[in-house]
Amino acid sequence: MKRSASILLMERYSDTYYVERIRQGDMAAFSCLIEKYSRPIHSLIFKLTRKREDTEELAQDVFMKVYRNLPAFKGACSFSTWIYRIAYNTAISELRKTKREYLAIEEAQIENVSEEDVAALMGRSGENEQVRMLELAIAKLPPDESALILLFYMEDKSVDEIVQISGLSASNVKTRLHRIRKKLLLIISDLKKIEYE
Repeated sequence: MKRSASILLMERYSDTYYVERIRQGDMAAFSCLIEKYSRPIHSLIFKLTRKREDTEELAQDVFMKVYRNLPAFKGACSFSTWIYRIAYNTAISELRKTKREYLAIEEAQIENVSEEDVAALMGRSGENEQVRMLELAIAKLPPDESALILLFYMEDKSVDEIVQISGLSASNVKTRLHRIRKKLLLIISDLKKIEYE
């Protein structure tokens, strides 16, 4: 199967090369970056918002912000991390505008969840029923919590990358991921009770 010339071109050059070309006024280089990052950015936004109708508009907003802010990109992190940060912030901002109710879980309940139960929950993610329950549970989390879980488990971002994307400290990311996993277990338990009643 033949791949398009633009895909082959993207593989040939680094993001840094394209950023420099864009800074010199080469709009074709920006098109290459859009093509390279379009699918992952759309995917991330959809996973966070769960609204297919908003995904395209938010993705376009992300790419406009990338273009406008490109002069400020200094390379302190990778370009992919930088664009993910913009997508993350754009999606979270949009989610905060909507009035959704999130499941409130008491602190004592979270503290009572065992590490073994959390490990078992995350270890069975290949099972269809478990994946379905996890997706339902993630949808009941507040936007900032669902974003962290999605970045870590579905986007395979490391803690260091999540730090750069979210602006949180490494210890905060680790602590929050730990607590969110416990919350997911509690939410899934409640969902299962409702399903079997």
